Amino acid sequence: MELIEALDLTSVWTYLALFLAASLLMIWRLEALLSHGLEGTALGTLVMPYCSGLGNLIFVAIIAARGGPAQEVLTNSLVNNVTNLTLVLALPTLAWGLSLRGGATRKKTTDTTEQLNRLSLLLSLGAVLFFTGVTWALGEDGRISRSDGLVLIGVFLFWQCFQVFDVLRQNVRQRRSFGAAFYVDLGLVLIGAYALYVSIEWLVAWLSARPAGWVSAQHLGWLSGWLMVLPNALIAFYYAARRRADIAFASQIGDGHICIPLCVGLIALVQPFAVPRFFATGLVILAAAAIVHGICLMVSGGLPRWLGWPLLAGYAVFVAQGLGAA
Repeated sequence: MELIEALDLTSVWTYLALFLAASLLMIWRLEALLSHGLEGTALGTLVMPYCSGLGNLIFVAIIAARGGPAQEVLTNSLVNNVTNLTLVLALPTLAWGLSLRGGATRKKTTDTTEQLNRLSLLLSLGAVLFFTGVTWALGEDGRISRSDGLVLIGVFLFWQCFQVFDVLRQNVRQRRSFGAAFYVDLGLVLIGAYALYVSIEWLVAWLSARPAGWVSAQHLGWLSGWLMVLPNALIAFYYAARRRADIAFASQIGDGHICIPLCVGLIALVQPFAVPRFFATGLVILAAAAIVHGICLMVSGGLPRWLGWPLLAGYAVFVAQGLGAA
């Protein structure tokens, strides 16, 4: 930040560019992890969510440190999750379709690999439904308390323990291990994480200083949620274009786990808060999208192109309801 100020480049566009550059750095090195002991859905469900969802975690830390409105974290999380499972997956579906069977440009996937990827994605979607249901039950009284936050963090940690065990088990079966290059790439990801922190901290402060207007503190949760979806969109389009629907799916689903329940649970520990008015609507659309994806994966092994339009319609309803209640 000092360097940017010394060069007299302090502006919202500079920090937006820094945010995108840091996100691209992380995605670039994540690609390398495919050859360092992580494959397909393992990369999408275990490592990539922390990187694409890191901005949301940083947002929680900044709101907590500044004593900002905790409700905006839940808004940020709902915007992030619903956008991931509707808009972000709808657009590449309309462009290429999303099929676990791949395409003519890549080596044909074996039936066993396809079945394992499908089962892994269905399990992750099941976790989305479980987390959504738990969050709805805890917030039904209109508030997320500290004890509710502990529950949300607990179920998330249990899920992550299961994911780590599954990845390690697969590596043992394939006699693979994490070499030195794996940790070098993780180091580069941490550099990108610091740049993300700097950019998000400045952007939150900039928005907080604007009390009125569309681009202002009044819509902090919505604007920050859309900003942090951009890395997810880049991941989805990149892997969908490469006919790696397994990673495109898993990255969006796994990123949702970071927001709900982890981000919501963390901010509730610091500052209990009232849920926003579109809370139930957002969770219903999120659950419906997860069910639709699950049915499509079971029936056809992916999303047909035509389904992109209903997903876009669902997202339009979410935005209309959410902003109308804001």
